[in-house]
Amino acid sequence: MHPTHPHREPTAMYGEIKLFAGTSSPELAAEVAKYLGVELSGRDVVLFPNDNLMVKLHSSVRGQDVYVIQTTSRPVHRNLMELLIMLQTLRLDSAARITAVVPYLCYGRSDKKDQPRVPITARLVADMIEIAGADRYITLDLHAGQIQGFFSIPGDVLTTFHMLSEYMAEKRNYLKSPVVVTADLGFAKKGRNFAQALNASMAFIEKRRLGNEARTEALSLIGTVQGCDVIVVDDEVDTASSVTQAVNLVKEHGAERVYLVFVHPVLSDPAVERLTRLPLTEIITTNSIPIPDEKQRQLGDKLTILSVSPLLGEVILRAHEGRSVGEMFDE
Repeated sequence: MHPTHPHREPTAMYGEIKLFAGTSSPELAAEVAKYLGVELSGRDVVLFPNDNLMVKLHSSVRGQDVYVIQTTSRPVHRNLMELLIMLQTLRLDSAARITAVVPYLCYGRSDKKDQPRVPITARLVADMIEIAGADRYITLDLHAGQIQGFFSIPGDVLTTFHMLSEYMAEKRNYLKSPVVVTADLGFAKKGRNFAQALNASMAFIEKRRLGNEARTEALSLIGTVQGCDVIVVDDEVDTASSVTQAVNLVKEHGAERVYLVFVHPVLSDPAVERLTRLPLTEIITTNSIPIPDEKQRQLGDKLTILSVSPLLGEVILRAHEGRSVGEMFDE
């Protein structure tokens, strides 16, 4: 090895940033590209009549630092396979480094064997992303922290709760004795951090999931919400069964205005119908998963969508330049 010349600027380990977008979240990818000041690289994603996919790059990525933005929401298997095929295409074209940017990682709830004869599918997804060709990954607010351990490649697991809590902090002076409520005890730690950022009280909802059924049974409220404005927080809303129980429970216990704050808007049917019937003042979420226009219209003015593009863009820039990501969060 030759020592670095003392008067020479160190050269980048990788080439230029090449940013690719899958078909699952094109608007978010365009926002990230704008933040970085780069153009999205060209590619064709071809769906054949037999439902097979093919990806073709418009130009070479040999020696480049490549980032693929693809969320793995519905249709889950189409979006996941598209991500895997794109990663392999980039690997076969000799990209220097490939980072899978997956705002929402599918199968996050399948993170352990909590009953006999079931898979740990989150581990399988992590293995497939690595085998397909990813050198690194970036994702947002995993359902369970241990999923990080399923990856053998390095990655950045980011949280949007700084962004969400800052948004609610701007309303702090208008909130009456705010109480942060977590929809279940498993989310208590993140809920406590959220409450601390707002200088708010905490309450918890104890619930029990019934076997493999999607629905849960809310059991009791731990804490006081009488006469208070409540902020119900969660990592994702799927069918909205849990948050429906949570909102109804805090209202039964005398809550005033209720805000719903969550990261990933999965919004499987009948989530939107349930949310529109709830006595909510505002619904705050992110664009980690694109919400269809029709669902946005149904939720109306109550819906606020915060963009994660500045967060992803800044992390991509820091990863490319070899700078600390933890500094963004004072870590």
